[in-house]
Amino acid sequence: MAVPAKNIPAPDLVPVRRALISVSDKTGIVTFAKALDERGIELVSTGGTAAALAKEGLRIRDVSELTGFPEIMDGRVKTLHPSVHGGLLGIRDDAEHAAAMERHGIQPIDLVIINLYPFEEVRFSGADYAATVENIDIGGPAMLRAAAKNHAYVAVVTDPADYDRVTAALEEHGGALSYRLRQELAAKAFARTAAYDAAISQWFAETLSISGPEWCAFGGRLQQVMRYGENPHQRAGFYITGERRPGVATARQVQGKQLSYNNINDTDAAFELVSEFDPARTAAVAIIKHANPCGVAEAPTLAEAYRKALACDPVSAFGGIIALNRTLDAEAAEEMVKIFTEVIIAPDATEEAQELIAAKKNLRLLLTGGVADPRAPGLTAKTVSGGLLVQTRDAGVVDDLELKVVTKRAPTEKELADLKFAFRVAKHVKSNAIVYAKDLATVGVGAGQMSRLDSSRIAARKAEDAAKAAGLDELLTRGSVVASDAFFPFADGLLAAIEAGATAVIQPGGSMRDEEVIAAADEHGIAMVFTGMRHFRH
Repeated sequence: MAVPAKNIPAPDLVPVRRALISVSDKTGIVTFAKALDERGIELVSTGGTAAALAKEGLRIRDVSELTGFPEIMDGRVKTLHPSVHGGLLGIRDDAEHAAAMERHGIQPIDLVIINLYPFEEVRFSGADYAATVENIDIGGPAMLRAAAKNHAYVAVVTDPADYDRVTAALEEHGGALSYRLRQELAAKAFARTAAYDAAISQWFAETLSISGPEWCAFGGRLQQVMRYGENPHQRAGFYITGERRPGVATARQVQGKQLSYNNINDTDAAFELVSEFDPARTAAVAIIKHANPCGVAEAPTLAEAYRKALACDPVSAFGGIIALNRTLDAEAAEEMVKIFTEVIIAPDATEEAQELIAAKKNLRLLLTGGVADPRAPGLTAKTVSGGLLVQTRDAGVVDDLELKVVTKRAPTEKELADLKFAFRVAKHVKSNAIVYAKDLATVGVGAGQMSRLDSSRIAARKAEDAAKAAGLDELLTRGSVVASDAFFPFADGLLAAIEAGATAVIQPGGSMRDEEVIAAADEHGIAMVFTGMRHFRH
């Protein structure tokens, strides 16, 4: 049964006479506290915060003086007390509440400044179980929620970025804060505690390997407000979760205009793909357009890999995203600035490369500090009407799979290298996915089609277009290999690939008609390998 409301109107302006301060992140807190002190606002504080403020000469009343009870249990119990929560939750214009506060000597608290133990940082720092649990804040969220619930009378500040805003509001209203501001700060406080609890619950589920927890929450902090979303009529924002996975969310933007919603989505797809290639083994480049690769290659140098990747589909590469698995050097940068590109993302870049990129003022350059681990666990989520679809990240890597030759002819060593390359790329192509590859470079990509046969034909046609653009008479797919993200349900898709000139195939297998597909491959002398792992990407 819902709790009935008393319907007591909230005052517009509430004077601030007493503030409770307890912060983990002490950025800007001394300046803010001094501004409050200069207005004659009584400052109540706890532990380390009280010591830091007292060191600066501020008059501080310790919370234990307010409660009449000392901090105990290593500070775990200090603010969970009626004198604190009564001062936060009391409805000042309710006679019963006011009488209870007077009877028990509870003093009202008008302003709460709290930020929480850095659980999110500790979670991703590699700390052990006990240290992570110890950084779960209890008193902080309790006070934030209490103050936010009673925003009719109490203002709650959770973010150092709001200190100046509150100081200015106090100045404007002669030491009082408006109802609208208290509402906005309350909304932010509830969002903060929700994201905090989401991080804690996710950590427990991951640590204890709980599959399909009954309740699941996701949270993040606003990194950027977008001008719009996928389309100009859609609003959008970019929120970060704190996961320390190298990529667009953790990258440092060296130059270029602000990233758009589509830029971020495509750049993430590009960097996740190129991270499949171990930089200690090879240089790799991926060119992405609309979250699909239009060219991927590996080579001894980035410049060579880029030229090979570009040759796959030079038309689609215009206005695309380029991702690298190694430090961008001048030789590669010289090649990349020859056509219009939206974003370049790499682990790092030399000074010479950055100078070359700087000539293209609108070209964004993002540096991640490393590549992502394709085997690392994690969660992905997407919204559907009324719900969330949540799954573990696709951490399958072809090098870890036991490949099974199912045809009479086994692939040659060169074909096998190309097959593994093609399957790495197919993992990052929208289903139904078909990838033709030769000499460790894509030569045709078919993505997002309703039938695998259409993907095979489109990929072959794209290869024809690329050959014409390069002035070549021979089809690029002649002598190539082909990868499919899922099994061939019929032999027709395979036959289309054979017609295009493919000599070897890699696919998961598992179709009811596998024998029919294998027989078609044997009939044409094609080598076929089963991986046993599917890579649907919707």
